[in-house]
Amino acid sequence: MAGLETQSKELLALYKPKGYVVTRSDERGRKTVYDLLPDWVFNDAWMPIGRLDLDSKGLLLFTQNGQIGNALTKPANCIKTYEIWVRGHVTQTHIDLAKQGVKNKEDILKALEVEKISKGGAKTKLRIKIDEGKNRHIRRLFGTLSDPKFGTPLKVLDLKRVSIGSFELDLELGKWRYLTLDEEKRLMGNLKN
Repeated sequence: MAGLETQSKELLALYKPKGYVVTRSDERGRKTVYDLLPDWVFNDAWMPIGRLDLDSKGLLLFTQNGQIGNALTKPANCIKTYEIWVRGHVTQTHIDLAKQGVKNKEDILKALEVEKISKGGAKTKLRIKIDEGKNRHIRRLFGTLSDPKFGTPLKVLDLKRVSIGSFELDLELGKWRYLTLDEEKRLMGNLKN
């Protein structure tokens, strides 16, 4: 951990594993992200900035400052990057459609950037950048697209958030740390608004 004089007093980061819900308490008794953090994070009302669903892992930021939370979750203000494994053959057409936007129920879901990283059998690894975070955005986006070979919907098998704005995930799974003052300054200074 950075020295106390260089730590942010506004932001901390957690590498959330799968199987934890992003909530202060869960009526169904599931594990929450607060189970991974010191008691003072809960007691002092540090709140998650955004969400990751139960089946997702990756970078999650916390703050006590509502203005910071709002700035980092405001649509089109901050780019989030994800690495995902998709079951199905992802084609250039899929990538183009994801960038143009697809209708899913009442939402238009789209990605700013989609990069194919690798393939393995009938699975494709992608790096996705989005600047908004609708509920299960990436899973729903790819679920509306069909595998050209089998005609079945593409399915996100694994989703990991690897960065929020300029801050990149650098923690071990289930661990947390404060951002440094420099990391906080870069993150907040790079916001669009």
